[in-house]
Amino acid sequence: MDWDYPQPFILAVTPQAGDIDGLNHTNNAVYVRWCEQAGWAHSNSLGLSLDDYRRLDRAMAIRRGEYDYLLPTFVGEALRLATWLVGGDGKLSMERRFQLVRDSDGATVLRGRWDLVCIELSSGRPRRMPAEFLDTYMPVIVGGPPTVSRARV
Repeated sequence: MDWDYPQPFILAVTPQAGDIDGLNHTNNAVYVRWCEQAGWAHSNSLGLSLDDYRRLDRAMAIRRGEYDYLLPTFVGEALRLATWLVGGDGKLSMERRFQLVRDSDGATVLRGRWDLVCIELSSGRPRRMPAEFLDTYMPVIVGGPPTVSRARV
């Protein structure tokens, strides 16, 4: 696969009948849900779970999400959703990227980006990342621009 960044965390997904909208392709909201699932699965694989967020009274919350829907997908198609942490200031913010690729031809069907901010769960206010976040997330941040150009629609 031609991934935008090296060493992706990958979540395999396949649209089911309930994911298909009135236009007979995967509903855009399904892609957003898959990105959330991939983000949590990646965080869990690194050693930080929702329980850890609650224990620390901190969370990385989505401040802004952007999605580029490049190509449609259909029921039963095997897809791979890759995610990376690509930036972080070591204080309050991080950036997560997504790339959804169709297995059959390697085409990128979606790219996504989240701007994340660390918040205190009990107040909802921005707070510095705790040491556990820094120790877990900062070492896996991938730097630089994507290694492939954006697909044209």
